[in-house]
Amino acid sequence: MQETAQDRRIRDIVIVGGGTAGWMAAASLRRHFASAPINITLVESSEIGTIGVGEATIPTIRRFYQAMGLSDIDVLRATGGTCKLGIRFNDWLKPGSSFVHPFGLYGQDLNGVAFHHYWMRLRALGEKVPVGDYSLGASLAAAGKFTTPSRDPPSSLSVFDWALHFDASLFAKLMRQVAEQGGVRRIDARITKVNLRGEDGFIESVDLDTGATVTGDLFIDCSGFRGLLIEEALHTGYEDWSHWLLCDRALAVQSEGKGDPPPYTDVTARPAGWQWRIPLQHRYGNGYVYSSRHTTDEEARAVLVGSLDERLLHEPRRITFNPGRRLKAWNKNCIALGLASGFLEPLESTSIALIETGIEKIKLLFPNRDFDPCVVDEFNEMSRLEFERVRDFIILHYKANQRPGTPGGDPTGFWTHCREMSIPDTLQKKIDLWKARGHFVRYRWEMFSQPSWLAIYAGFEMLPESYDPSVDGFDAGQLSGALAEMRRAVAEVVAATPAHGDFIEQYARPRPVAAE
Repeated sequence: MQETAQDRRIRDIVIVGGGTAGWMAAASLRRHFASAPINITLVESSEIGTIGVGEATIPTIRRFYQAMGLSDIDVLRATGGTCKLGIRFNDWLKPGSSFVHPFGLYGQDLNGVAFHHYWMRLRALGEKVPVGDYSLGASLAAAGKFTTPSRDPPSSLSVFDWALHFDASLFAKLMRQVAEQGGVRRIDARITKVNLRGEDGFIESVDLDTGATVTGDLFIDCSGFRGLLIEEALHTGYEDWSHWLLCDRALAVQSEGKGDPPPYTDVTARPAGWQWRIPLQHRYGNGYVYSSRHTTDEEARAVLVGSLDERLLHEPRRITFNPGRRLKAWNKNCIALGLASGFLEPLESTSIALIETGIEKIKLLFPNRDFDPCVVDEFNEMSRLEFERVRDFIILHYKANQRPGTPGGDPTGFWTHCREMSIPDTLQKKIDLWKARGHFVRYRWEMFSQPSWLAIYAGFEMLPESYDPSVDGFDAGQLSGALAEMRRAVAEVVAATPAHGDFIEQYARPRPVAAE
């Protein structure tokens, strides 16, 4: 199409902030608009550090980097990565409990009826086998085994997926390489002023401490919690969810680690929150996410450091945050990504995934310089729904706990409060329908599908009051035998699979230089 004086197409995208969000956006958008006359400039200051805590992902990250021509092995080697089959929850239901939330399916559906109804009937008959025994992903994780999924799985019992644990700073470095090779221009400078247009309040340009000014048509704010553009300049506003998500601080520390890395993220309930442990090739990531209303920073540090019996690589770093989201992810000609758009605690490794989906929405609803309100409104509605659905899934983990109350069992009162608190109506509806009929409610723009909800419901022993009556048509002995055969098939694959550490040693080395 020939350009005219009335041409309203976007010509200049300015990304403010580097780190994981900024460089993922730069690399992905540059590739998407490879043949379009669009310039992409990223402004970041090498003097400003990034949060750099996020080291665990969900399987969508693999599709993200594969779209840029990178293989799983490329990324594992470049980032010191390990494989992640899911998340192991320790002590969340109650002290001594443990279950895995895998990336994969459970059992086999029969006659159009979901597998969990057959599993529920077997429980009613007295065979209380953990649902994870019917999941290849969960069983491999529990055994410390790893292999890549079959490209042509013989049955649903063979279906599982995987993600990565990686060094977030090394992943950002890899994304920067991809972006700059594609033609993204990087400016190393601090922004000293954001200039707004007088007639409509849109962002016109940013002034730099070098004396230069960078103009743009579309600005993407990846400046972290600060929200330099979306909040400080445009005063967008924030929706606070701290009445549902009590944790508002984290202590993060890296350690040497011991033994072979497990193929899962470990999350362990603590007195006022929970602790993560993430295995990399060259170190482990550890952290304690906690509520400042229920413990002090000093007490939290003692819990975290006291749980680690290996050399720490630095003093624990404190991060403060306010769970919630911007009232608008897209305001005027500015779109917020990553921490600038909002923050949900890292319990289910959703931070990087929300960056991915934000980038996909930018591609899907890419504007012209008129910034049609219907396009902006649709983006904001999609973003709101997605944030709220992830929020509800995370709240479920706290609401469903059965950790004993005081005296003694819940010294801070944190877990009792979470169990007794009111929850969003959208989540309550899901729980009610699940308990009444074993039915999964599926909303638009949800990151977690039915198997994930089953994993959490079952792991917390939040089970339906009844199962589908059609499964009563199966003879009890035949049902028991059929499900035993499913477990046997899963167990045979697990037994024949190599250890995760062996997989990493064979394919993911050489060991990278640890990020500073």
